[in-house]
Amino acid sequence: MNSGKLMKLAFVIVLVLVVGVLLYNPIMNAVNLGLDLQGGVHVVLKAVKEKTAITDEDMQQLKTVMRERVDELGVSEPVIQVSGNDRLIVEVAGVEDPEQAVDLIGKTAMLQFKTSDGKTVLTGKDLKDAKAVINNSNGQAEIQLQFNSEGAKKFGDVTSRLVQNYQNNDPRRAIAIYLDEDLLTNPNVNEAIPSGTAVITGNRNFEEASNIAALLRGGALPVNVEIMEKRTVGPTLGANSLNRSVNAILYSLIAIVLFIILYYRVPGLVAAFSLLVYAIIVMGGLASINAVLTLPGIAGLLLSIAFAVDANIIIYERLKEELKNGKTIRAAIEAGFGRAFWTIFDANTTTLLAAAVLFYYGTGPIRGFAVTLGIGILASMFTAITFTRFLLRLLADTRLVKNTKMYGA
Repeated sequence: MNSGKLMKLAFVIVLVLVVGVLLYNPIMNAVNLGLDLQGGVHVVLKAVKEKTAITDEDMQQLKTVMRERVDELGVSEPVIQVSGNDRLIVEVAGVEDPEQAVDLIGKTAMLQFKTSDGKTVLTGKDLKDAKAVINNSNGQAEIQLQFNSEGAKKFGDVTSRLVQNYQNNDPRRAIAIYLDEDLLTNPNVNEAIPSGTAVITGNRNFEEASNIAALLRGGALPVNVEIMEKRTVGPTLGANSLNRSVNAILYSLIAIVLFIILYYRVPGLVAAFSLLVYAIIVMGGLASINAVLTLPGIAGLLLSIAFAVDANIIIYERLKEELKNGKTIRAAIEAGFGRAFWTIFDANTTTLLAAAVLFYYGTGPIRGFAVTLGIGILASMFTAITFTRFLLRLLADTRLVKNTKMYGA
């Protein structure tokens, strides 16, 4: 028995177990659950414009407003994405009051300009554009506002009135700007502005100015939204789905591990251990991209586990054939992996391409399925072709198991 190889094999096994234990909690905490697993709301909004077509800029502005509203709910990792030319999909998981969330998402954006006495003097429909710029003279970020003709007249009248307060040292000379009752900025008026354009200065960086400008444009969005689809999942139903999904994964793994160990014996035991490495890679990959795990995503994981085991079966059947032809265990391992490689590579590559197409053209749960399937396929190829081969080589070199029948022959 080669004691050096045996020590190396033991070290690898212990290392994988320790890494798995240490990473379990951080990985599980980093993976977010979708609304079908923890409850939440799924809303599809349609942008409506009376006279002109919906533009990409309209949809991005709508998305910005919705992002701000969802942030008010205090949830993490919401899904907000444009679908088609005029649809916006909003998925918020983990909300305690789904109906409140739907009301918040579906209400019309309201941008208001208010004077110090609380009077609304302009609204979003009076604003034509807003953008962040850098003042060339002082290098500071500013927000340029441009009003439409009606808004320009209103703004000119209001600033003319407020500038009198400025001349009389009256502190009531500010115009506060609110979006959905949230104060965005509160600039003072120093002069009458009849031109329809204004500049908001202040001690802010360009990123802050850009965010405020985006919100101003969003509040001025000349489109209405209609709720086309609304779906809520209660926390209890979500928890039930999560429990059933976990049980499905657990029972599937138990059945798979029992089968490959009983049928392929030592190589089956190695494959079962490789599944632990597969799980670490997959869950670590999902956590690293802040993936949201949904029921379709779990289906993708189960499918990729099947691919991982299928690759091992292809390899082990070749290995058995080589052993029956009289080769040594070490030579049979090399020949078995060599003969099975391209079959595994071709099968997994085509599935990986299918996952890429699903991700590119799909939305929501379909993309989640594609992500988990894609990561699972890559992990299964690594564990089946590389890690399992590495362990079998080490095991063969230790000569711990010499009987070829223990390799399924």
